[in-house]
Parts: sequence; C-alpha cells; structure tokens
Amino acid sequence: MPGGSIYVQQDAKYAGSSPQWYYEKFWREAAKSRQRSRMIKAAVGFVAGIGLALRFGLDLVPFYGLALAGVVAAADWWWAWNSFRATAVWRGRRRGEAITGRLLRRSLRRRGYRVLDGRAIRGQASIDHLVIGPGGVWIVDNESWSPDTEIAAYGGRLFFGEKYGTSVAKPLVDTADAFAEMLKRETGVAVTITPLLAAHSGSLPRGGSVTAEGLTLLKPRLVARRIKAAREVVLDDAQIELLARTAARELQRS
Repeated sequence: MPGGSIYVQQDAKYAGSSPQWYYEKFWREAAKSRQRSRMIKAAVGFVAGIGLALRFGLDLVPFYGLALAGVVAAADWWWAWNSFRATAVWRGRRRGEAITGRLLRRSLRRRGYRVLDGRAIRGQASIDHLVIGPGGVWIVDNESWSPDTEIAAYGGRLFFGEKYGTSVAKPLVDTADAFAEMLKRETGVAVTITPLLAAHSGSLPRGGSVTAEGLTLLKPRLVARRIKAAREVVLDDAQIELLARTAARELQRS
C-alpha cells in the first residue's frame, strides 16, 4: 500500500480508486477551464450592459457594462461552487446528520417540536433523527449518492438510476413501524411514524422530492418544510412531552 500503512485501513472515499477521489481530482483539473468560461460570460455581460445603457440613454455607460460583467461572473462562480459544495456529504467532507439536525432545530423547535438525534431500538436499526410535535412523529435519516444518480419513482417503485430502491426504503419503513409500536406500548399513545430520507446528493425530480414504497426522499432544506406542512394537530403538549421523554429513555443512542 504505497504511502500508507498495512495495519490501518484507508477510508475508501479518499483512496485513489474511489468515485469521490476522481470527482475531486477532475474538479481541480477543470479550474482553468471554468475560469476561461467565466471570463467569456463576463465579457458577454459587459457587452450586454453597454447595450442596455445605450438603449435606455443612461450616463456612465462603461459602469453598467462593468457592473453587469461583475454580476455575471459572481453568479457563475456561485453556481459552480454551490454545485461542488452540494456533493460534500457524498465526498465525506461533511456529515449529513449534522446538517439536517441543524436545519430541523432551526425551523421546528419554536413550533413546539422535539428533535432527538441518533436513536435506536436495542438490537434493531438506528435512525439519525426522531421528530415529535403537534403534527405527529417522523423519523429522518440521511444518505447521499453520486451527483449523476437519478432518484425517481416509476409505477410505485423507487429507483436509484437503474437500481431498485426497495433495499433503501423497506428498512426505514420497518424501523418507523418498530418505533411506533415501542412508543405506543410504553406510553399508550397511538402514533403513526412517517419515514423521511434527506438526500444530500443525487438528482431528485423537479420540486426536490419523490415518494414511493412508503418513503419520501427530499433535499435536506425541504425536510422541515414537509413536517410543518402537516397542519392537523394530532398531539397535544402533554402527549409530545410524554413521547419525547419516553423516546429519550427507551431508545439508546446510536
């Protein structure tokens, strides 16, 4: 193992043969190409700004050309960087559960929701977040796929590219049922838990979400919005407190 240790297993995401490693390599190598493209776009913006200033009889004509060129260049830089940053979880540079947990707390706590991170039923699968609030109960997990993986639903089936998504959906649906059964048994409150999966990378349909096989996959920034969309109040404050305390006591940290 050149440059490494025979006793320490390297992280596959940083090994020279991984898709993540190649993605970062090609991104760095394409920097000059992006800069040339940005300069061309800025030049077009400069000409357009000059043309608009002349068309409307504005003073300081060169200023508008430079201003529009700057806006075009900045927008192009932001789009390129944001596209690269969106793959950070897939590349192992950021933790999806940390991102989603922060978004959930920021949006839901002031609305009376409780968010518990990293929970599991002993001997069964774990989840990243358990959300309990007026609109009901949800489990939220995090996952990422390569940027070119199309996430879609056809005929009620979930697909990741050409692969069926049952192996992803079924464990989360089963875990939601197991969590609901445990909470009902311990509290006497009948709840239905909705499973959600925050997809940090991958190509989702327009709108940023897809639902199939009992599971909804959506962009992380849309998870809290989906939970808040449950307008009907199904749990009162006492039930929320009871469920949250029971979950904190009975579910071990994963």
